Amino acid sequence: MSRSHSHHHGHHDHDHDHDHTPTVTSANERKVLLSFFLIFTFMVVEAVGGVLSGSLALLADAGHMLTDAAALALAYAAFRFGRRAADSKRTFGYLRFEVIAGFLNAVTLFGIVAWIVYEAWQRLSAPPVILAGPMMIVAVLGLLVNLVVLWIMTRGETDHVNVKGAILHVMGDLLGSVGAIVAAVVIYFTGWTPIDPILSVVVAVLILRSAWKLLAKSLHILLEGAPEEASPEKVARGLLDSVSGLAAVSHVHVWQLTSGRTMATLHVRPHLDEEAKAVVRLVEQALREQFGIEHATVAIDWNSEEGGPHCSLQRTAECPGHDHSAEGHRH
Repeated sequence: MSRSHSHHHGHHDHDHDHDHTPTVTSANERKVLLSFFLIFTFMVVEAVGGVLSGSLALLADAGHMLTDAAALALAYAAFRFGRRAADSKRTFGYLRFEVIAGFLNAVTLFGIVAWIVYEAWQRLSAPPVILAGPMMIVAVLGLLVNLVVLWIMTRGETDHVNVKGAILHVMGDLLGSVGAIVAAVVIYFTGWTPIDPILSVVVAVLILRSAWKLLAKSLHILLEGAPEEASPEKVARGLLDSVSGLAAVSHVHVWQLTSGRTMATLHVRPHLDEEAKAVVRLVEQALREQFGIEHATVAIDWNSEEGGPHCSLQRTAECPGHDHSAEGHRH
């Protein structure tokens, strides 16, 4: 189609839209760093306790705490990198480190689950001697440490992918500590040691569920998937319903830079060409207020140009040769 497309950036507040640093980074950094030191320190205690008592539940929880400590270290590194300003090579900045950290967190969780299940199978085949007393003491201390860390991590803002990932790790640790306590009680009163690997597997399955959710979310962002609440169809329909003077919306692309930072490109056609500037302003406002899209690149399809039918939400099939130039203009 021969129509040209004017890219209008009406009321972009570029000082705001191009400042892609998280507003709560310093608070997140502090709580992540404090949590890391607490988890790492107790991980050593729990590993020693697991070896001395012969408990797989404790060793599994210590192994999970190791990945937890690594997850927190990754989260901290992601925040540090994320604060770096955008440059000529990384025009979006470094915020996607957060999503990569979340993805790696999920992968490490899958790894630890596989180890727990393998070790549990080995122990069911040849049950070892387990000292219930030391196991109980270490498990209770682990529960207390994890409760403190969970309290720290859930204060204030928790929407970032890597903060959620770290919280999932800590919740997995909590489950591990509870499992170890239950196992210690059963072994102490009945001497039935298979409860130890059995509860380890139960905890592993619960960890697996959390890991899958985190993996799916971080991978969705890395693949530039649209947020569920701002799919192209919802955005187009919402704009047509709420913006006066808007005749058609087409070629909508929505993606997330990182958790909670949504961008979009789209074409709009006003009813009247002279209203284009006002329509674009209203479209940008609606995108911010209805869908949380902080930066949109809007191309105008003019009515005055000749060359065939207009593309619209309902009639995109009529324009197979339409110029998709707007897709490349991501800010």
